[in-house]
Amino acid sequence: MFKFFRNVASEMRKVSWPKRKELTRYTITVITTVIFVALFFAVIDLGISELMRLIIGSK
Repeated sequence: MFKFFRNVASEMRKVSWPKRKELTRYTITVITTVIFVALFFAVIDLGISELMRLIIGSK
């Protein structure tokens, strides 16, 4: 078990951590993408809902 944690610590030292500027840029990219996808699917959902209302309401 101790060997496992020593190996984990050794591997963690090899990790290339992003700089603060990179991390900020990546975070903004992810948040922007999530917002865009959420809005896209909300618009699609509203469109399909309205289409269903028109189809069902016309019978």
